[in-house]
Order: sequence, then C-alpha cells, then structure tokens
Amino acid sequence: MAGLPGAVRTRSGSPGASAALPAPRLAALDGAFLCSPLGGLMGAQAVLGLLVWALIADTTYHLHAAYGWVMFVSIFFWVATVLLFMTYLLQLPLKFYVIPWPLVLVIFNAAATILYITAFITCSAAVQPTSWRQWDYNRRAAASFFACLVMLTYGVSTFLSFRAWKGLGSNAATSQVTNHA
Repeated sequence: MAGLPGAVRTRSGSPGASAALPAPRLAALDGAFLCSPLGGLMGAQAVLGLLVWALIADTTYHLHAAYGWVMFVSIFFWVATVLLFMTYLLQLPLKFYVIPWPLVLVIFNAAATILYITAFITCSAAVQPTSWRQWDYNRRAAASFFACLVMLTYGVSTFLSFRAWKGLGSNAATSQVTNHA
C-alpha cells in the first residue's frame, strides 16, 4: 500500500520532536526608540492628547460647536500618533523602506502643530468663566492647558523631525567634501 499513488504518508515520533521546532518569533520592540527624543515626545503627545479629548468629552461639549473642532483635532491626532508610535515601536519603517519616513514625520508633526494651535485657541476662547456648571469650566480650562502642552510637544517634534530629515545640520558643502575625501 505504500507504493500507491496518492497515499498519505505519516510519520510517527515522540511528542518532544515537534517541540523542537522553532516558535514563530514576534516582532522585536525597539527599546532605543522609546529612549529617543522622538519616542518620548510621541509618548507625551499620546498621553496629553488623551487628556485633552477625555476632559472635553466629559463636559457638555455638544452644546458648543467650538468644542466639536477641539474634539475632532484631539481625537484624530491622538489616534494617528498612537498608530505612528506603534509603527516605530515595531520597527515597521525598516520593512516599508520605500516610504520616506523622515518626510512623513515632518509633514505629520507640522500639520498637528498647526491644527493644535487652532484647537488650543478655540478651546481657550470658548471657556466661559461664568459657566453655570463649575465642573465644565474646570475641565474645559484644564483641556485648554493640556492642548497648549500638546501643541508645544508637536512643535518640538516638528523641529526635531525637520532636522532629522535635513540631516542634522549638515550642508551641501560638508557632504560633498566627505563624499569625495
């Protein structure tokens, strides 16, 4: 029967033999990224952005159109920052090397800075000190403060990512000298 075409061949062995096969390896986390300025700033942006939208969401924001904009900006950039943070933490830019990641970071951080400036101004201008609900005033004022902090962290990230994209301050003259030396 062993010579029949289409016959299934089986192997018998000890149960320990299959345990010797290597287990599928999970993607390694980039510890150096967590300790880098970019990783630290992205972590701070995620935490502070979460505070902004959680504080606004805990008020009666739906009664004021201005807070709809603040909610949109804070939630959108919170989700995008968490996804980008996970992308760098899992070292996915090394796998998707075709994408110009330094340029993507510059554009993302610049857009986040500009939109968070508008969200901070909107949130600050919409806080009414004579609010009939004191806890709404406190949460909106705190959200305004944290929106300012997030705006500043995105601004610093824009500066650092721009420097990284341009090559940390090297110019054309020094790069030509080092290439031909």
